[in-house]
Amino acid sequence: MIQDLRSFIEILKKENDVVEISAPVDPNLEIAEIHRRVIDEGGPALLFTNVKGSSFPVVTNLFGTSRRVDLAFGPKPELLMKQIIGAMDTLLPPTPKALWKEKDLIFDMLKIGTKTVSKSEAPVMEVLKKQKPLSDLPVITSWQEDGGPFFTLPLVYTEHPETKDHNLGMYRMQVYDDQTTGMHWQIHKGGGFHYHEAEKKNEHFPVTVFLGGPPALIASAIAPVPEHLPELLLTSLILGKKLKTAENPIGEHRLIADAEFAIHGKVPPHFRRPEGPFGDHYGYYSLIHDFPELRIEHIWHRKDAIYPATIVGKPKQEDYYMGEFLQRLLSPAFPMAMPGVKQLWTYAETGFHPLAAAVVRESYSREVLASAFRIFGEGQLTLTKFLILTDQNVDLEKFPQLFESVLERFEPKTDLFIFNKTSHDTLDYTGKKLNHGSKAVLIGVGEPIRQLPGEYTNGDLTGISKIAPYCKGCLVISGKSYKDEPELAARILKANKEKLKKWPMVILVDDADITKDQTSFLWTVFTRFNPATDMYADSEIRQHHLNYELPIVIDARMKPGYPDELFPREDIVELVSKRWGEYFG
Repeated sequence: MIQDLRSFIEILKKENDVVEISAPVDPNLEIAEIHRRVIDEGGPALLFTNVKGSSFPVVTNLFGTSRRVDLAFGPKPELLMKQIIGAMDTLLPPTPKALWKEKDLIFDMLKIGTKTVSKSEAPVMEVLKKQKPLSDLPVITSWQEDGGPFFTLPLVYTEHPETKDHNLGMYRMQVYDDQTTGMHWQIHKGGGFHYHEAEKKNEHFPVTVFLGGPPALIASAIAPVPEHLPELLLTSLILGKKLKTAENPIGEHRLIADAEFAIHGKVPPHFRRPEGPFGDHYGYYSLIHDFPELRIEHIWHRKDAIYPATIVGKPKQEDYYMGEFLQRLLSPAFPMAMPGVKQLWTYAETGFHPLAAAVVRESYSREVLASAFRIFGEGQLTLTKFLILTDQNVDLEKFPQLFESVLERFEPKTDLFIFNKTSHDTLDYTGKKLNHGSKAVLIGVGEPIRQLPGEYTNGDLTGISKIAPYCKGCLVISGKSYKDEPELAARILKANKEKLKKWPMVILVDDADITKDQTSFLWTVFTRFNPATDMYADSEIRQHHLNYELPIVIDARMKPGYPDELFPREDIVELVSKRWGEYFG
C-alpha cells in the first residue's frame, strides 16, 4: 500500500495520469480554474512546479477519477473490511476452531496500529520553521469571493483533554496572516468536541495539522466513522500495515512520519473571529461566521515538501470519488452498527448531508421507522436532511431506480414524516438560521400500490412554463422565480391538484432542464429546499399525525437569503483559456 504522497505521484507518473506544469501559475484563482477544467474532463492529476510566491510545488486532483482512487487504495481495504465483519459471527464467542479458521484475518489485524520511529526515519522532521511559519506556503484561493486563501486538504489532529482519545478530521482553514488561521469546526465534528472540553477547562487547545502523507490518511480524515473509532487505526487498516509516527520534541502530539508538513499550534478558549466566505462543496458560498482561531507555533516539513490541495465546488469534484470509495469501504459495517439497515448511501451530488437513502429490514409493520431513527442518531448521519427508506433490493447509487421503487409504494397518509426545528449541516442555509432546519423521511415498503405515470398528458399548468418528468412518478416544473412569485408552489397545488394527483412528487425549480442527468437533478433539488417550509400538500391531523394527500409539491427554487452559486471570475477564465497551451505544451 502507498506510504506517502510522493509514492502515489510516482505511481501516477508511471500510469501517465499526472501532468507536470512548469509554467508560472498563481495560487490565487488561477490554479483552481485550471483544476476545475481538468476534473470536468476526467483529466489527470496536476503537479504545479512553479507557483508564484512559494518554493513548494502544489499537487491537485489526486483523487479526481474513480481509477485514481482505485490506484490509491486498491481492493484490499474493502476485502479486509468485509472479512472483519463476516468473522464476527465466527469469532463470537472465540474458540480454538474459530480462531484457526480466521488465522489469516487475525494475522492481518496484528499489523494494524501505529509504531514509533526515530527522527531520522521521519522525513516530515527534516526542516523546522518557527518565524512566520506560513509565509512560504502556496495556499490556494479557489473562488473570487473567498475570504482569503484556505487550506483545503488539512488533516487536523486533536486529542481529548482528559482521555487523550484522538480525532483526525478535515476542516478547512482560512489563512489570516503568517501565523494564524481559522479553524472551521462545524457542529458534530470530533475536533470540535475535543475543543469544547478544553474550553470548559479554560485551556489553550493544542492542534497539529498534517498535509500529505499516505492517501489512507486523507481517506480516514473524511470518513464518517463512529465518534469513538480512532482514525489512525482506520488509516492503518487501509494501509495494511502499522502507521509510522515520531515524537515531536517541541509539541504535544506525535507526528505522522511520512507527512509532507506538520503544522503545530494552539486554539485559545472563548475566542472567535470572522471566517469566510468560502466556495464550498455544496456548490455555493458559505457565508461569514465566527469560528475559533489557530495560532501556529512551528512547522515541520520535508526539505523537498509537496503541498497538496483540492478545489471544491459544484459536484462532481474530488470529494465525490473519495465519497464513493469510503461508502463502499464502510458499508459492510452499517448492519452491525445499525441492525435492520442492509444498505446505506449518502449522495455526493448533494454535498452528502442533504440526502441519504437506505434499504432496510421490514420484518414487522413499521420497523422501517426504527431504522429511520437509528440512522438519524448515528454520527454525522444525524445531519441528514432528507432520508428515503425502502425494503426493496435496489441499487441506491442509481437514484431514479430507487425513487420509482419508493413512489410506487409510498402511502402519503402514513409514509411521510416532517420534523421541524432540528439541526442542519453548517453549510446548508435552507433553514434560514445557521445549524437549524428540519428533516423529512419518505418511506416506500411492501407491495406497489400504484402504477406511476412516465409522461405528463394533462395539459397546461397555470403559471408553469416548462414541464419535464425526471423519472416515473416525479414531475419537474418551472415558472416564475421565487422573488417574483413566492407563493407559486402553494398556488400550483391549489389550482392543479386534480391534474397532478397521479404524480406523487412534483418539484418546482427555476429551470426544469435539470432532469437531464442525476447530478443536475440531485444537486439542484436537495440543496435548495427545507422540508418544513418548502414542502406543500393537503393534509389533515388525525391522532397527532399529519395525513398527507397527493401530490407532494416541493419548492426547490433559489430563495432570498441563500448564498450565491459558484461561478469563476470572467477575467480568470479568459486568462486560463489564453494560457492553456502554455500549461500543457
